[in-house]
Amino acid sequence: MRLRHLAMSLSKLQPHPCENVDLEQYSTDGNIASKFISSIVSYGDLSSDSIIGDLGAGNGILGIGALKVGAEKCIFLEADKNACEILQENLILNNFKDSGVIINQFLDINTNFPKVDLIICNPPWGRQKEKADRPFLDLIIKNGTVSHLMHSAHANHLHPFFESRNWSVEKYGEYDFNLPANFSHHRKEKESTKVGFWRFSPN
Repeated sequence: MRLRHLAMSLSKLQPHPCENVDLEQYSTDGNIASKFISSIVSYGDLSSDSIIGDLGAGNGILGIGALKVGAEKCIFLEADKNACEILQENLILNNFKDSGVIINQFLDINTNFPKVDLIICNPPWGRQKEKADRPFLDLIIKNGTVSHLMHSAHANHLHPFFESRNWSVEKYGEYDFNLPANFSHHRKEKESTKVGFWRFSPN
């Protein structure tokens, strides 16, 4: 699927409800999501027999994007019940009901997540709660598989965290990420920040 068509398709998904400030919930733009998925394909990390893990899946835009470019199956982990309902609708509307598995639970050290071929996610960046992304990073290490993250382009903890565990780290893209005024602490109707695309690989 061409980048433009993928972006258009993902932009039509039912949006993330974005109701919980503690979970740092923001909708991921279809254009950003399509660039992210296309980059993963270009690395050769996603193929027709890939089992994908989408952590903190929200409305499922990243995992559904992976399914649209040919992944065999995606396991979606999402703590918010309302987001899971939207995700289920998006899977049905895009004919992926049998290709997606939704796990509705909070991610912590005790989370039992199956082994997958590739992990993708846009974790909380820790702006509301320090180290909010730590359970996501820990699960990546535990799963031991190649992973791609959308995270703050200014994050300075990712390199030392993974390199100290003998993983390779690469930031390979940087884009504007829109932050609509979903919550009361936002002072502007719309803001933006820089998102980085990161790849982590066990050595």
